[in-house]
Amino acid sequence: MKQYLELCKTILEKGTKKEDRTGTGTISYFGYQMRFDLKEGFPLLTTKRVHLKSIIYELLWFISGDTNIKYLVDHDVRIWNDWPYASYQKSLDFKGETIEEFAQRIKEDSSFSKAWGNLGPVYGKQWRNFNGVDQLEWLIKEIQKNPSSRRLIISAWNPAEIEDMALPPCHCFMQFYVNNHQLSCQLYQRSADVFLGVPFNIASYALFTMMIAQVCGLELGTFVHTIGDAHIYLNHLEQINKQLKREPRALPKMKINPNVKSIYDFVYEDFELEGYDPHKGIKGKVAV
Repeated sequence: MKQYLELCKTILEKGTKKEDRTGTGTISYFGYQMRFDLKEGFPLLTTKRVHLKSIIYELLWFISGDTNIKYLVDHDVRIWNDWPYASYQKSLDFKGETIEEFAQRIKEDSSFSKAWGNLGPVYGKQWRNFNGVDQLEWLIKEIQKNPSSRRLIISAWNPAEIEDMALPPCHCFMQFYVNNHQLSCQLYQRSADVFLGVPFNIASYALFTMMIAQVCGLELGTFVHTIGDAHIYLNHLEQINKQLKREPRALPKMKINPNVKSIYDFVYEDFELEGYDPHKGIKGKVAV
C-alpha cells in the first residue's frame, strides 16, 4: 500500500494547517487521487492492522439499506457508535451511561435502539431509496444490460436530506466503468480522515467493486480513489509518522464465495482473506 503512504507524505509536506468542524485541527491537502489494480491483491493496509470484520459488516449494512446501528452493534462493530452516543448525551434521557453501556442498551433494548440508534438517512438509505429510487438495484441492472454506459453512478449526497443525517456522507459519489470485460470503480470522497477513515474506505469500495463484478459476471479492474479534503488530524500525527517508518508488506488475497449471484445474498461468511500479515495495530481517537 505504497499509495497510502504517498498520500500521507504529500499531506505532511504540502498540506496546510486548517481548522475543522470538530475543533481538533488538521493538516489538509485538497485534491488527491490513488489507483489500485484489484488484480494485484486486495488493498488492505499493511502498515497497521485494519479491522476487516467492521468493513464487511458495514458494507453489508449499507447494501441492506439499514440506517440503525443495532445491526452493527449486534455483530460487535462499534465504528458508528460515537455519533448517536453524542446525540444521546445531549438529551434529557441521558443518565451518565458510558458509550459501552449505551451500545449494550442498543443491543438489548429494541425501543431504546429505535429511539437512539438511528443515524438518519445516511448511506444505506441513499443507496437503496434516493427520493424513491433504488440506486443499487438500478446500477446492477444497468451494468448487465448496458455496460458501456457512462451513467453507472450511485450518489449518497442528497441535499434534501443532509440536515437529517447524523453525519453527511464523506464518501459520497461513485462511478463504475466497464472495459474489456473488467469492472472498475471511481469513488469521490469529499472529506477524508486519512488515519482512521481512508484505510476503511479503500478496502470497503474495493470489496464492493469485487462483489458487483461477481454478480454481473465481470472480471476485476481498478479502484480509483479521488479525495477532496484529505486531512490528517493533529492528534494523529504520531500514528501517521509511525506508519511512515514501516515497510509495506505484500497485499493479501480476498476470496469470495463464487456461488453468490445476487448482491443482496452476501453474508459475512462469504468472505475469506488470505495472506494478511500486517504490522501491529495503532489506535487513534475519532473526531466527532
